[in-house]
Amino acid sequence: MLQAPSLSKLARIRHAFFTREGGVSEGIYASLNGGVGSNDAPDKVAENRNRMASALGVTPDRLLTPYQIHSPDVVIADEAWTHEMRPRVDAIVTRRPRLAIGVSTADCGPLLFADQEAGVIGAAHAGWRGAFTGVIEATVAAMEKLGAKRTRIAVVLGPTIRQPNYEVGPEFVERFLAADAGNARFFMPSERPGHAMFDLTGYIAARVQRAEIENFDDLGLCTYADPARFYSYRRMTQRGEADYGRHISAIALGE
Repeated sequence: MLQAPSLSKLARIRHAFFTREGGVSEGIYASLNGGVGSNDAPDKVAENRNRMASALGVTPDRLLTPYQIHSPDVVIADEAWTHEMRPRVDAIVTRRPRLAIGVSTADCGPLLFADQEAGVIGAAHAGWRGAFTGVIEATVAAMEKLGAKRTRIAVVLGPTIRQPNYEVGPEFVERFLAADAGNARFFMPSERPGHAMFDLTGYIAARVQRAEIENFDDLGLCTYADPARFYSYRRMTQRGEADYGRHISAIALGE
C-alpha cells in the first residue's frame, strides 16, 4: 500500500492507497481487488478487503465504501452499513473513530481528506464527472458541518490516470470549455484529429484550490502506465479484457 507523508504524520489518522499487490485474486483481478462490483469471486474480494481493513486497524465490517455513481453527492457516516445498504454517493465523511471510509477506483482520482484537530476525515471518488460537478467542494462542505475547517484540511490525491494516457473526444472538450474557457489549460493536442489529452489530475488540483484548500499533495502516479501495480479501466478497454479490478483508497480515525 502507498501512504502520503502529509497524512502519515497526523496523529490518530491511518490511511492507505492500496495497490493491486498483496491479495488473493487471480487472472485479470490479480491480486488485491477490492471491487465488490467486479465479477471476481466474492470470497476472494472479501479476503482482500479483510486484509485492507486489518492494515487500517478496523474490523472488516467497518471498512465502508459507497455504491459510486459519478456524482457530487456525499454521505456522513455515523455507523457501519451492509453491502446491500451502501449509499449511492461518491464521497464519505465521518468523525467516528475506528470507522474506515474509502472509495474504489481504476483510473479516476481517489482523494483522502483529514482535519486532525477536528477529528474529521473524508474520502472522495473524483472522476472527471464528479470533479466537474463539484464532489470535491461538496466533501469539504460536509466536513465543515462536522466541525472541520478548510484552512486545516489536508488532501491527498492517489494513483490516477495521467494526461499522456487520457485521450478524450471533441464533445468532452466542448463541455469543459462551455463551463469555463479557462479549462483550455487542461487539454493538449492528441495525435488523432479532433481529440485531446485531458489533464484530470491538474483539473482535480484546480478544484481543490477552488475549495480554498492549501494543504494538497499528489502522489504523482499513473494507473494506466503501471500495470504491475495498478488496475486501469482504460487499459482494460484497450486490451479487450472482460473486466478489471478496483483499488481501495481509505482513511480511518483512531481513538
